[in-house]
Amino acid sequence: MIIDFLFPRVCHLCGTRISSSLEREEFLCSSCLARLPRTLYHQREGNPMEMRFAGLIPFERATGHFFYSGGSELSQLMQDLKYRRFRNFARFMGEKVGEELAMTGFMSDIDVIVPIPMHFLKKAKRGYNQTEEIAAGVAKATGLRVDMSLRAQRPHLTQTALSTEARQKNLKDVFALRSTHNLDGKHILLLDDVCTTGTTLTEAASTLLKGAQGVKVSMLTLGVTF
Repeated sequence: MIIDFLFPRVCHLCGTRISSSLEREEFLCSSCLARLPRTLYHQREGNPMEMRFAGLIPFERATGHFFYSGGSELSQLMQDLKYRRFRNFARFMGEKVGEELAMTGFMSDIDVIVPIPMHFLKKAKRGYNQTEEIAAGVAKATGLRVDMSLRAQRPHLTQTALSTEARQKNLKDVFALRSTHNLDGKHILLLDDVCTTGTTLTEAASTLLKGAQGVKVSMLTLGVTF
């Protein structure tokens, strides 16, 4: 295509030119995608991510797909899909994670995906919620539907630089449910981009468990800190 000749696609990590005929290499070359460090937490009951929620909320299982740390390759990719307007890149990454997890038992009894919401003012400024885009990619790979009933009812600070106590205060009562009609009795996959302390997921899961009837909650993030 002419557009690919004038503006060739390149891998977001190594800069290698990507063939327009390879859909699986739309944003990352196969080598760089394969090199991203998988946690394989979905294969381990009581894995380190699950331990962050033990005793805090009832949940079925939890995993973060890639190891995440500041300055890592995944951190570079997160900057692209969150702040540099590579909206479709978020979907691409979600689809790859969904494809890999679909071959395991992790997704077997999930009914619906619920992404962590972004307050509408922040979403308007950024143009999209990267977690919703990741969820759309996972849904494409798995055939699951995405439900947007969970909402952020007030603005809150970015969690990155906050202490654990400050994170909890920052997110206190921030989430609410528009409706539970499509969630009652379902096994929900609560999805976020990165899990650090787990405070955001804990608050969101609590809102789902309190607001919807007879639900079960599992959690998935694109990245998880060591």
